[in-house]
Amino acid sequence: MNLLQEALRYLNDPFNWTRSNGILELLGEHLRISALAVLAAMVFAVPLGMLLGHTGRGGGFTVALSNVSRAVPTLALLTIFAVTPIGFGPTATTIALAVFAFPPILTNTYVGFRGVDRDVVEASRAMGFSDLQVATRVELPLAAPLLMTGVRTAAVQVVATATLAALVAGGGLGSIITLGFRQQDYGAVLAGAILVALLAVLTEVLLAALSWAVTPGPRRLPFLHGRPAVRSADPAMAAPPL
Repeated sequence: MNLLQEALRYLNDPFNWTRSNGILELLGEHLRISALAVLAAMVFAVPLGMLLGHTGRGGGFTVALSNVSRAVPTLALLTIFAVTPIGFGPTATTIALAVFAFPPILTNTYVGFRGVDRDVVEASRAMGFSDLQVATRVELPLAAPLLMTGVRTAAVQVVATATLAALVAGGGLGSIITLGFRQQDYGAVLAGAILVALLAVLTEVLLAALSWAVTPGPRRLPFLHGRPAVRSADPAMAAPPL
């Protein structure tokens, strides 16, 4: 029996799904860790990106902070946490993954706000909008496609990287892979890798649909009318006519 057949046999066994520490339980842990990490990153990255993008200041700071955060290896953070009061477990993994998710969300939020047509911003101010109203009611909707691209990128990366949680007793689908290596059950290792890959693809598809849904203006699926939909990389193109 080849490796792929062993992996499919592992995935087709109902006991592997429903037992204690089975696939369903580990999937729930994986999703919980990933969701908390992305939400934590958004709590800090989105307001900071909105502030810097709205004011037009701190572009160099944003790039530098993103590059520094991206350069910190997640596994290195987990190792550091092991000798601190944080220790091992889901909390350490969530914090490390939140740091990992921070750069793309911050960068895309900042670029999205800076990409909003300045004429639209000035027109809203001429209508009496305050700075807060301009940021939340004008710039945020127009920057939403690019912001969501950052969230989508971060979420997919976090879902894939959350397999490291198994190395620090954090649970998740990575436990299938690490246990398979310990038992030299390479069919289980491949099965765990397949599950993580499918979960990452599903995350990408769902968040892409959400990004499409929050894009202002007429919405058109890419395969309709023989031409592509508006790209989220240029939020100003999605501005509704004044």
